[in-house]
This record gives sequence, structure tokens and C-alpha cells, in this order.
Amino acid sequence: MAKIVRESGRAGSIAIPLVKSLKETVGLFNKEAAGFVHFGSTSQDVIDTALALVTRNALDLIEADVNKAIAALLALAQRHAADPVLARTLMQPASVTSFGLKCAGWAAPLVRSLQRLQSSAGNALSVQLGGAVGTLAQMKKNGKDVGPQVIALMATELKLKAPAFTWHTQRDEWVALGCELGLLVGSLGKISKDISLMGQYEVGELAEPSEAGRGGSSAMPHKRNPVACMVALAAAQRAPQRVAALLAAMPQEHERALGNWQAELAEWPGLLMSAHGSARAMAQALPGLQVDTQRMRANLDGLRAVLPQEAADEWFNPALAQHAAELTHAQLTIQRHALAALNQQAETNKTKGMP
Repeated sequence: MAKIVRESGRAGSIAIPLVKSLKETVGLFNKEAAGFVHFGSTSQDVIDTALALVTRNALDLIEADVNKAIAALLALAQRHAADPVLARTLMQPASVTSFGLKCAGWAAPLVRSLQRLQSSAGNALSVQLGGAVGTLAQMKKNGKDVGPQVIALMATELKLKAPAFTWHTQRDEWVALGCELGLLVGSLGKISKDISLMGQYEVGELAEPSEAGRGGSSAMPHKRNPVACMVALAAAQRAPQRVAALLAAMPQEHERALGNWQAELAEWPGLLMSAHGSARAMAQALPGLQVDTQRMRANLDGLRAVLPQEAADEWFNPALAQHAAELTHAQLTIQRHALAALNQQAETNKTKGMP
């Protein structure tokens, strides 16, 4: 491994020393078979296919944690459907909503993200084979081209999509998946922003789970820092630049790119880590989120006390939360149906061996 990494700097691609080492190893056991290692393939074929496999594993981790976060939010929405809380616009009290409706609103874009990720992954997670023009033509049997059959067999073996065309410089479906990951990180960041604002000491309506070691300070033992929100917000700051780099790298030269493809590759690890780190942080924090409904009511009553009676009754009557509760239950029904359809589709894909 160290030799492959060391030599990749001179070769310009990690696949080149990898293939060389693989040929040498196969040759120790079967010299004839060594001649077919990497046959009809290119270094980009190796790397793009490997990236699809690694990305599929990362998406499994991301989707599992997003599902946990959604489940926690839907449970909170059910539990607090009628609990009044201040709705805030432009950082100021605007009216009354219910905390349950707020949680349903947080969950909705996560459900939509899972739907879009499932669709994008189905398009993007493809085999890459037949790189430079003419290499696939090497694959013949009895004088007939068998390249498409080899691609289909390879796709079946790796449980990836067999593409209609090579996608060496046609990156639209691949980059679309990156854009969906960026949207997911943004939605998780929005949830984190709201929770951190509602958790400020002066507001005191929410708090991350109270457990040993979470949110402590090295200097001030009284502090409880919202560390899950911090992780998700940090990811939300970084992901847009990653997605922008993917989009910027799309104008690639002819059939193989010089520099742009390599620039794109460098962004994927950071984007996937941001998405998984953000989803994991929320999946760990939301199930144990501490909700202080008494403080929510106290903040509402404190505002009502300083307003003219007419304004207090029209905009900040706690009974308005009952209307929000009806909307919450409607949202819960929609999102649960959507999740059930997603899970059914995922099971169908697994049965068929699809990504």
C-alpha cells in the first residue's frame, strides 16, 4: 500500500501503480491471466467505479442516520402537537405555533432529501468501463464485440448500474448526487440553527441531551454547549463550497479531463464526511432532545403581558396552537406515507441487486 501511494504521485493516478502491482501479483500464480488484468480498461475506469462503490457505502451510513433523525422528529411532533411556542420571524416573535408543527416542518425536507437521494443514487452509482476511445473494442470473442456484455456482467457483480454510455466527462448524474448531499446538509443545518437559538440561556426552550461528557467546557464548568448543533452547522458552512467545486469542474475536455476530474475527486471525501457527520450528530441528539414546554409557555405569556390586549389575543393566544396541531397531524400522515414508500422501494432495489 505504501509503495502504491508513493508511486501514484509520479504516475498522476493511484490506479496506475495499483494495476501494475495487481498484474505482478496475478503473474506469480498465472502468467496467462496476468495479460487480462485491466484489459480494455483505463485508470479512470478503476477510480470512478471504486468511487461509486465507496459512495454507496457512505450513502448507506448517511441514510441510516437521517432515518433516525426523522423518526425522532416525528415522535416529537406527535408528542408536542398542541404545545404552544412562539413562532419567530426576522428573529422576533411573530405569532403562536405548536412545537409539534415546528418538528414536522424540520422533518419534511429530510424526507424529501431521502427521496431525492434514492433517485439520484440510482442514476449515479454506475460502473465505469471503456475509458479512452477504442479500449472497449479490445474485448472481442470469436470476432464479435462483447464489451457491452462485460459491462453488464461487471455491473451485476458489483451491484451497480450498467450505464448506457461511459461518463468520463459527462458528470451530470454524478454531480447531481453531490448537489443532493449539499441540500441535505443545508436542511440539517437549518434544524441545528433553530435548536441552538431556542437553546440559548435567555430563551431556554430546548437543550441537547444531558449526558456525561456532552457539551462541557474546559474553562467554565457551568456551560452546556450544543455540540451536535455545532457539528451540523460547521458542515453546513463547508458543504456549499464542496458542491460549488463539483459544479465548477464539470466543463471537462473532450473524452478525458486534465485537472477538472482530479479536482472533482478531491472534493468528494469532504462532502461525504460533512453529510455523514451532520446526519450522525442530529441522529444522536434529536432522540434525547430536552423540551421545556413550561418555558415555552412562560416566554409566550411574558410577551402577552407587555402587548395591548387586542394584539395579544389576535396573534399570541395559546389556543392558536390547536389549529397548528391539526396541521401537524396532517403533516405526520404525509411524511409517514412517504417514508413507507421509500422503505418499500429500498427493499425492492435490494431484492433486484440495484443501488
